[in-house]
Amino acid sequence: MKLILTHEVDGLGAPGDVVEVKDGYGRNYLLPRGVAIRWTRGGQKQIDSIRRARQARDIRTLEEAEQVAERLRSLRVELGRRAGDGGRLFGSVNAADVAEAVTAAGGPQVDKRRIEIRNPIKSVGEHKVRIRLHPEVSATIALEVVGD
Repeated sequence: MKLILTHEVDGLGAPGDVVEVKDGYGRNYLLPRGVAIRWTRGGQKQIDSIRRARQARDIRTLEEAEQVAERLRSLRVELGRRAGDGGRLFGSVNAADVAEAVTAAGGPQVDKRRIEIRNPIKSVGEHKVRIRLHPEVSATIALEVVGD
């Protein structure tokens, strides 16, 4: 099955890429989640518009990505959340929360889809969060979750 990706899919491709996948994977996973659309000959216009939007949003060069990574590494990010007596949070911290906290701390605007949280953050304290800036560059920030 030939599909056009509308969102980034790990191990498969980036938005605007045309990929060939097995029928079941496309029909049962990619299409229902809205991360891909069926490929047609007329879909080339959609591919072009998706790629233009991605290029405007992405960090263009490796040097620029390295500069942003250095800014992020030196940044002290603090996020306030409601917590119980034992330091356990009511809920968890997600990628959108981290993106807002980075911007509030004076850092660059980060796309929430590029933030990788390995284990769910459900307690106060310091946690490491990885941000993919470029295919070859990523930055790890120290996120301090404090209880309110």
